[in-house]
Amino acid sequence: MAKPELEFVDYKKFERKPFTKVEGLFERVIAADPESGVATRILEFAPGTDTTPNGVQIHDFWEELYVIEGSLIDLELNEEFTAGMVACRPPGMKHGPWKSPNGCKTFEVRYYSKGQ
Repeated sequence: MAKPELEFVDYKKFERKPFTKVEGLFERVIAADPESGVATRILEFAPGTDTTPNGVQIHDFWEELYVIEGSLIDLELNEEFTAGMVACRPPGMKHGPWKSPNGCKTFEVRYYSKGQ
């Protein structure tokens, strides 16, 4: 099953669900394919969110992100990423954990690619 067809709609129409066990971290899944695990979502960090309990993240898929608003601090790199910045992470790239003192909202696309 592929992601569904979707024309423009307000992203707030998608349910805001807690993401992982980290308090203050939420996602709004815009489109997902449960068979492959690919997804498009908005990830929201409430002010003060700290993903340290999740540790460093490593995925087997590509992940592309755009920081819509606010900022994130990568605690391993000790570097802050702010609104307007983008990232493209290949499978196996280490990233995080994150802290967002003032909150952050990102747009994220996850996918698999042949020949990665």
